[in-house]
This record gives sequence, C-alpha cells and structure tokens, in this order.
Amino acid sequence: MTTSTTEGAEITQERHDGEIVGGAAGAAPVAAQGTIDGLGASAPTLEGEGLALPGDAPAKHAATSRAARLRSFELGDHPVPTSKIEEWRFTPLRRFTPLFQDVATDDREGDPALEYDVTLPDGAPEIANLAPGEAPRGTALVPEDLTAAIASARTEQALHLVAPRGQDLAAPFRTEITGRGADRRGNAHIVLETQESSTATFVLNHTGSAQYAQNVEMVVGDNSRMTVISLQDWDDDALHVATHHARLGRDAKLKHIVVSLGGSAVRVNVIGEFAAPGGELENLGLYFADENQFLEHRLFVDHAAPNCTSDVAYKGALQGQKARSVWVGDVLIRKEAEGTSTYELNRNLVLTEGARADSVPNLEIETGEIEGAGHAAATGRFDDEQLFYLRARGIPEKEARRLVVRGFFAELIQKIDVPEIREHLFESIEAELTRSMN
Repeated sequence: MTTSTTEGAEITQERHDGEIVGGAAGAAPVAAQGTIDGLGASAPTLEGEGLALPGDAPAKHAATSRAARLRSFELGDHPVPTSKIEEWRFTPLRRFTPLFQDVATDDREGDPALEYDVTLPDGAPEIANLAPGEAPRGTALVPEDLTAAIASARTEQALHLVAPRGQDLAAPFRTEITGRGADRRGNAHIVLETQESSTATFVLNHTGSAQYAQNVEMVVGDNSRMTVISLQDWDDDALHVATHHARLGRDAKLKHIVVSLGGSAVRVNVIGEFAAPGGELENLGLYFADENQFLEHRLFVDHAAPNCTSDVAYKGALQGQKARSVWVGDVLIRKEAEGTSTYELNRNLVLTEGARADSVPNLEIETGEIEGAGHAAATGRFDDEQLFYLRARGIPEKEARRLVVRGFFAELIQKIDVPEIREHLFESIEAELTRSMN
C-alpha cells in the first residue's frame, strides 16, 4: 500500500411492474404516481420558494428532452440556479448560495481548506495531476450546471487515480477528504480511470466540514470493471454539491454507490453515459436525513449505445422536523440504443412527523426495440402489520422498529463489497435509530 497526502485537490433481473413500497420495505403501501400527484398546491413546497439570486439568467438550456441539455466549461453559459429551473425546483437555494459563487479554494499556507489523504493499492501507478484539457480529464465530464463549471474552472490540477491496463487491483483506492471549516470554500475535480480490461474499486470518504463544490469524473475503459463508493459523512454544518459523471466503454461495468448521512445540505448529481455496446451500470444509493437536514440525489442514465443494461436502486429514511430528501431519476433511451434493459427504484421510509421525501422517476424512450424499461418510486411510514407481527412474538416496540429499518437498508448495504464500509453503515444507521427512538 502507498499512502500520500495532497492538498487542494450484480444486476437485479427480477422486475415487478407497478412496484410499490410495502412488505419488505417496511413502509405503508403508496403507489408511485399517487405520491407524486399528492404534491399539490396545499403541500409545503421547496420549489415554491420563488428565489432569484443576483446575476439571474433565463433558463436558456431548459429543454423538453434531457438529450438537449447544455454542456459547457464556460461559466457564462450556465445561469445562476433559481426555483424556475426544473433541475433546481426542489432545492432550498438559499442554503446552497455559497456554492453558486465563483470563488477560489480557501487554501492558506500550511492550512488547506480540505485535506486529501490518498492510499493506493499495490500495483497502482503513483498519484498524478491533470491540467484542464489534459486527457482523460474532460473526456466524460463536461459541466451541466454552474457549480460544476466553477469546480472545473477553479481546479488547476485534478487528482488522477488510474488502474493500469489489464491489472486486477484487489485492494481499493482510498481517498479521505477532510474539510477544515464550515466557512471555508473548496473546489475539486477528481478523475477515476480503469483502463482496458482492468478492475478497481475507488472509495471517496468525506468528513469534517466545508463548502465544497466537487466534480468526480469516471472513465471506464473497454472491458474494465470499476466500483466507486462515495460516502458523505460530513459534520452537521457542511455544504456539498457534487457532479459524478461516468462514461462507459464497450462491455464495461460500473457499480456506483452513494451514501449520504452527514452534512447540513448535500446534493449529488450522478450521470452515467454508455459510449459503446455491452455496458452494464448499477447505481445504488442510501441516505438518512435528520432534523433540518437536506439531502438531494439526482440521476441521469444516458443509453446512447445498443445492448446496454442499467439498474438503479436508492433507499432513504427520514426523521425529525424539516428533514428533507429529494430523489430524481432520469433515464433516456436514444433511437440507436436498441436492446436496452433498464429499471430504476426509489423507496423512502418516513420515521417521524415533520419529514418529507420527494421522489420523481422519469423515462424517455425514443425506440421501441428494447428488452425492457420500468420504474417505481414510493414513500411511506412504518407498516403497522409488520410491527404487530414482531410485537406479537415478544419483541419490544423500539426493537421492532429498529428491525424494520435495518431490513429496509440491509439489501443495499450487502451489495457493498468493502467489509469495513458495510460495518460502518450498519453502525451509523444504529446510531441514527438510537437518536430517534430516544
């Protein structure tokens, strides 16, 4: 293993049409469409904030098709987010205002805003840096919003971690990202690469506190296997907006996992793009929102090549007043993407009064020559029948509630191939439950 510190910078085949939450999910059955339709004018809406920030520009890149969305490195091409822009209508913009400002990273002599501690597996090349325009930087990720454009422009040297061609790296690349203060700004662009016929796992663990604008670019080479695990385990006052953009080559496989537990407000935008036939993408996510915490996860899967498979599964739990979560899943199947198989699922479990989850799945299909496409999204509370069943067998109510929530998350956690991360997540969920039950 090599450790250094730098400053700055399996696919589920079983599908169920019209799937709803209930049973194993531990939530009261609520149909996906019913959940979405229920967000009427009388409901408390984040998107009704009507906020316009200085420098507001028209939503010139808003489009009926996600395929037409503007991508540009130029800051002037991206409007300042407002609630009138579809991609930001659920987001509490005032909380994220610092990350809409074109500000340099707040590094001071001997005291960086964020510290990057990288551990390399045996067989990996030394850490490298990429300037703007230096391949493979920019081959997958071209900014689609202002914060991503700022993160790109303000990162002179992107951290580049690579698995060499033909190598199977057993141990993961580990990057510990530690923020040094809630009032300090950080910008980053990170490039993760698996070259042809290689295999690697990359872990990004975010702790401490900061105002952090981040790009993570994933270049998945032909016939390679990449796993990325991003943990948002920030302190309670951190702000984090991230764009994760992956480009998959021929017969490439990517497992992308997002876990959001900490932070005051966190938004992670995940984009997966198939550039050649035969690719497989699995997007997994887990989040737990507490009182006054906002967690948003947006996904876009771009099926631009034939005979590719994607599977999305995100689960979240919420507890406490003004605990909020947003999940939006977009899947585009282009005309040339014949033989596509895709499915996306989001389930939310509301544990207390005063919490709210928004869940919006979208499918855009331009060809009928596909293997299958579907989605399901639902939000519910504890299933009273499950609790009655457990309590009838002598299990106290608090423990019964814990068992339901553990079971709700267990399926996703078991798909994480790094044992210590699985253990950490079970411990973190137990700590959250202890707080809510008491």
